[in-house]
Amino acid sequence: MKSYRTIHMEGIDTYIINKSKFIAYAKPINSEEEAIEYISSISKQNADATHNVYAYVFGENSNIQRYSDNGEPSGTAGIPALNVLKQEELRNICIVITRYFGGSKLGTGGLIRAYGKTAKLAINKGIIVEKSPFTSININITYSLLGKIENSLQNTQFKIIDKQFTDQVTLTILSPESDLEFLHTTIDNLTGGSSNFVIIDTQLYSTINKKIIE
Repeated sequence: MKSYRTIHMEGIDTYIINKSKFIAYAKPINSEEEAIEYISSISKQNADATHNVYAYVFGENSNIQRYSDNGEPSGTAGIPALNVLKQEELRNICIVITRYFGGSKLGTGGLIRAYGKTAKLAINKGIIVEKSPFTSININITYSLLGKIENSLQNTQFKIIDKQFTDQVTLTILSPESDLEFLHTTIDNLTGGSSNFVIIDTQLYSTINKKIIE
């Protein structure tokens, strides 16, 4: 798994200029089909709008890039939105910008600025994150070691996400994939090598400054 930049959740924001209302909807996606469904959903939701413009980037190498001006002058709507995604180096993201015409033409430059600005507003609302691979592991420890391990892992890149109490304590810990060996060494040092270390799986999580956000 490779890290990449995207947004954490759906972001929605509005920009009004010369009585024209621009509403941008940005959403992380897991497939091109999901992008197409999102565009369709927002367009139906705003079926009375003057334009429903979109842009999306998907794929491990951002190899799928699509946009539509949806009736706006060529190059004034979809491309500015797509350029924001590319400038921010975001992928696996779809943005739809709805425009309700206010009666005054904005001109080519005005449209480019308006669509670009609205796209940026929605992206910021969605919270730009790094999707990073974290590996979950289980360790079994004695009750006497629980406080010691919790204190040692507090405020680090490692996160205890579950505790099971039987005759021993089973901790489930998330570790950045790149720091897995360091975590193993740390646990061995804290437990005197008495804990087993079982890798469960690796998944992508939203992070800011290498720390997982909910």
